[in-house]
Amino acid sequence: MRHTNTGHTQGAHATPKQYVQVAVILSIITALEVAVYYIPSMKAALVPILLVLSTVKFAMVVMFFMHLKSDHKLFSIFFTGPLVLTIVVILALMTLFGALFTS
Repeated sequence: MRHTNTGHTQGAHATPKQYVQVAVILSIITALEVAVYYIPSMKAALVPILLVLSTVKFAMVVMFFMHLKSDHKLFSIFFTGPLVLTIVVILALMTLFGALFTS
């Protein structure tokens, strides 16, 4: 870590290899999302699976491209906290109205 003139610390910049690795991981997750949609036996659990995969992609993009992995942990909580709360509320509403596990 290095210090800036403002007294804040910054993590090392990502290398091109790290950008390629993240792009490959995000592509694999996207391919999994598409595959899950087209597999008939997965229809019963489609929404929860897609929510988990989308949340993982969101976390990776936020942590890597917005550089939250090297910032204060409070910033990570500001981004991921509302996401988790939103997912819980959506799942609760879908369960309440019977839309979660219907095909």
